[in-house]
Amino acid sequence: MTETANNVPASAAQRVLDRIAGAVIAVAAIALLGLVVVQAWQVFTRYVLNDSPSWTEPVTLLLLATAMSLGAAAGVHTRRHFGFFLLHDHVRPAIRRAIDVVVALIVACIGVVIAYWAAILLLDGIDIRIAGASLPQSINYLPLSVGGVLMSLFAINQLVLSLAPHPAVATSQPAPQDGDL
Repeated sequence: MTETANNVPASAAQRVLDRIAGAVIAVAAIALLGLVVVQAWQVFTRYVLNDSPSWTEPVTLLLLATAMSLGAAAGVHTRRHFGFFLLHDHVRPAIRRAIDVVVALIVACIGVVIAYWAAILLLDGIDIRIAGASLPQSINYLPLSVGGVLMSLFAINQLVLSLAPHPAVATSQPAPQDGDL
């Protein structure tokens, strides 16, 4: 993936999206740490205490769905997830821009579909309780829906950035002086 230097100050919207992405990464990291703690407790109670709690499996699945969904959304924000990076790095700038636009549109559409259907599934099973835990059966669809919304939001931002006119790139050649040809 090609990193482009951009000396243009970030807009207020970009700074807000950067903060959202930072918070999303923090929540995903906490979910991963929680997953490790819950699984460690599961193993300890099963093999040491010989009394395995029933809540660990549904909580593990929820934490895994949270880490996966939010991590994917953060990857969209940083342009490290969903892209044609090998192709992008080996074509002319005009084609790169077209690829950026197409990828952003595809990711935004995928995010909307994920968010919509995950919300439908979440609402469908919200009244049914999981066996062994005091959680709705469909709670695992909540982070998937939130992740889809964030993917779309971040992809739309990438689309706007791709369509924005790029500032002129300064050359390293000095300006001509009087008397230079």
